[in-house]
Amino acid sequence: MTTTWNIDATHSTIGFSIRHMVFSKVRGRFLKYTGAIKLEDDVTKSRVEVSIEAASIDTGTAQRDTHLRSADFFDVEKFPELRFRSTRVEDTGGGRLRVIGDLTIRDVTREVALDAEPAGRGMDPWGNERSGFAATISIDRKDFGLHWNQLLEAGGVLVSDRVDIELDIQAVKMAARNEAA
Repeated sequence: MTTTWNIDATHSTIGFSIRHMVFSKVRGRFLKYTGAIKLEDDVTKSRVEVSIEAASIDTGTAQRDTHLRSADFFDVEKFPELRFRSTRVEDTGGGRLRVIGDLTIRDVTREVALDAEPAGRGMDPWGNERSGFAATISIDRKDFGLHWNQLLEAGGVLVSDRVDIELDIQAVKMAARNEAA
């Protein structure tokens, strides 16, 4: 049996961190996204789809966010959306999952694998069933056409290629529809 769980963006986070000047990290998140998780009794047949508004990037610094929205990085005017669509789920044991799918950034699509785990399930005070999921992944931003950088006098580059992404997702179970009606 399939159950559909819509991502509750109000109670979820899609965040990232990236090394800046080799020795520190800049953290950020995306504020606007939608998605659904279709859970199957056999978890390996489950599916996930997420759409992220690229312009909703927020690092806490307006000037940096403007640069990230520019053609140097996400080019939000031409590529307003980042997308993930799973192609398969693997049960790696111990309650952990590997969610493999296609990640699209700047219209470049690459297969990626998220390490994920369910984080619990329960009823909220309004009678809705909610479920939590946590997932992490590291990607090379250059694989998606994000090449901008600057060399540093002391050696190294201003922005690392590796981006660590962390998802803390809360989803709300949708009511089953009566197909006969």
